[in-house]
Amino acid sequence: MPRFYCPAPLAAGDLIDLPPGPARHVQVLRMQPGQTITLFNGGLAGGQAGSFEATIEEMGRSLVQVRILAHEADPLPPLRPVHLAVGMPANDRMDWLVEKATELGMASLQPLITERSVLRLAGERAEKKIAHWRGVAVAACEQSGRNHVPEVFEVKTLAEWLRGLPPADANNGSVGAVRGLLSLRAPSQRLAAFEADAAISFLSGPEGGLSPAEEDAAIACGFAPVTLGPRTLRAETAPLAALARLLC
Repeated sequence: MPRFYCPAPLAAGDLIDLPPGPARHVQVLRMQPGQTITLFNGGLAGGQAGSFEATIEEMGRSLVQVRILAHEADPLPPLRPVHLAVGMPANDRMDWLVEKATELGMASLQPLITERSVLRLAGERAEKKIAHWRGVAVAACEQSGRNHVPEVFEVKTLAEWLRGLPPADANNGSVGAVRGLLSLRAPSQRLAAFEADAAISFLSGPEGGLSPAEEDAAIACGFAPVTLGPRTLRAETAPLAALARLLC
């Protein structure tokens, strides 16, 4: 059954017009009245999390009206919130990272500009990229069966982001009580040392990694160096390896 993200309050029995994005997708698929789709909104505006079955009632040139039917709760709660802050890899590798990290279950993503970043975004270009990556995350949720769309935050420099963090022992918002720095420096702890039920934030660098000064600044903010093993992983692979080991 086709799945669509519908960023609106949903409740069984309601008759609603689909927003332009999912409506256009339904029309592209040439669906017809009477056919059934699945909608999810991640519990938007205090609504129910999970997904909703809906039947197409009416279609026009730009209108798709559906009747909300049964609600289905998420089968399992997330094992733990895992937040990523990454020095953006270049080319299409950031798209790939957003897609796969969403499928694996990341809670949020903070794109960063670091000393060694090839991809440097600002102004309108940054806004367009963030909108694009949010769309990639939505599409990954629709494909994978996930009902919560992870937040993709506005681009910041690493220094700016670190300055805005709460104290390292605070469990506040998108910054977990446990902070890990994906790093090749020694000594480092292994992922097994992380608490099983704690929220976690991972910081990782772009191609070439974070500079020694940047790693020192992160450690001063409570990020503990973490090793993923003896191999040097690519910038887009390291966060995914951490997610896979913790959430799968």
